[in-house]
Amino acid sequence: MQSLSRFAGRKVGILGMARSGLAAARALKAAGADVVAWDDQPGPVAEAVGLGARAGTAADIASLAALVASPGVPLTHPAPHPVIAEAQAAGVEVTCDVELFADGLGPRPLLAITGTNGKSTTSALAHHLLRAAGRDAVLGGNIGKAVFELDPGPEDRIVVLELSSFQLDLCTRLHPRVACWLNLTPDHLDRHGDLDGYVAAKRRIFRNQGPGDTAVVGVDDAPSEAVLAGLAGPHRVAVSVERTLRAGVYAKSGRLFDATGERPVEVADLSGLPTLRGTHNHQNVAVAYAAVRALGLSPAEAVAGLTTFAGLAHRMEEVARAGRVVWINDSKATNPDSATKSLGCFENLFWIAGGKAKPGGFRSLRPHLGAVREAYAIGQAADEIVADLGDLVPVRRSGTLDAALVAASDAAEASGLDPAIVLLAPACASFDQFRSFEHRGDVFRGLARARAGNARSAA
Repeated sequence: MQSLSRFAGRKVGILGMARSGLAAARALKAAGADVVAWDDQPGPVAEAVGLGARAGTAADIASLAALVASPGVPLTHPAPHPVIAEAQAAGVEVTCDVELFADGLGPRPLLAITGTNGKSTTSALAHHLLRAAGRDAVLGGNIGKAVFELDPGPEDRIVVLELSSFQLDLCTRLHPRVACWLNLTPDHLDRHGDLDGYVAAKRRIFRNQGPGDTAVVGVDDAPSEAVLAGLAGPHRVAVSVERTLRAGVYAKSGRLFDATGERPVEVADLSGLPTLRGTHNHQNVAVAYAAVRALGLSPAEAVAGLTTFAGLAHRMEEVARAGRVVWINDSKATNPDSATKSLGCFENLFWIAGGKAKPGGFRSLRPHLGAVREAYAIGQAADEIVADLGDLVPVRRSGTLDAALVAASDAAEASGLDPAIVLLAPACASFDQFRSFEHRGDVFRGLARARAGNARSAA
């Protein structure tokens, strides 16, 4: 990219050699940079060396033109990574791949989407709506491809990026044409220190917006409503699924309304969309609709692709069915608030939960357990789940996902309920037993399909 030409012949460090770091290394090498790589494990550094980088040393840090930090690397809490601390002490610019990629977009419209929950679905949906309307668009960031794996293409190509708080934390120049904020509940406080630090990282998505830009903000939680009220530069569009708005976009009783004109106009019936069921998904639809409208789609164009949206893997994904039993993979529900969404969308639940707990425990789930017939606790959080919820629903300590799936499937089949739902909605991070939520969901999918296949064979 043209924006990387300033690094030709200069030394650039990359800290964290996972997918985004390796993609950045390729792009910087192609631009003529002298790339030096750090990672806490030797294997990823060796992979970077295979791409033409070299292993970084402490002696390299002070002479770096920039240090590109991968999203998972701690910046401030619980303590800065030692390489970041040394770079900052030496006055080296610490940046990220998103910032460098966005620097080179030029006139291409950038749609950036963040939020505690729903940002992957909303990003994928917005991209799908644009493509369904005949617009040239690419999708990446915190979903799908790393940014330097994307082809910016012609100057009218729309770039849709899902951005996490980890990615936004290092963005100072990012300038989205349309910036979306879905919602905010406490998350990643170990990384940001406290809720104020988490909000501050997310708010960077609006930092450089001006009068020609649009900010789309869900206003159904107090922190988000305060964020919208504090925005002075861009055109503002409020979104709600809890109230009728005089101005903005809202969903009510399964229908989508556009109230950005003189009067509210119903633009879509959301009740029959199997991959977008539930109030939380109606918020995702409303935000995606407002975003693509801001990019020039008509109301009819903006909703035309809703019925063909396939949904996302690991987000309320039906992975198997045998007789009356249905297996649902919601592995992306990595915190209690996210898990409430699938708990509220189904009846007759045999619920698998647990993993590495986020701060705050599980008592916030208590009002959402009405459909749960039995729960199966796995991973490090099992005892905490039993303590917080065991007086309301029967909770078994299953330990592992495979044991939980066997127990839940046995109980679902024996229940006689139609349908009986075996739901993986962990309300926890995956890193105690799995590499990622995707890995956890893939394992669940494989186990569920094997179980369903055996059940059909025996029928």
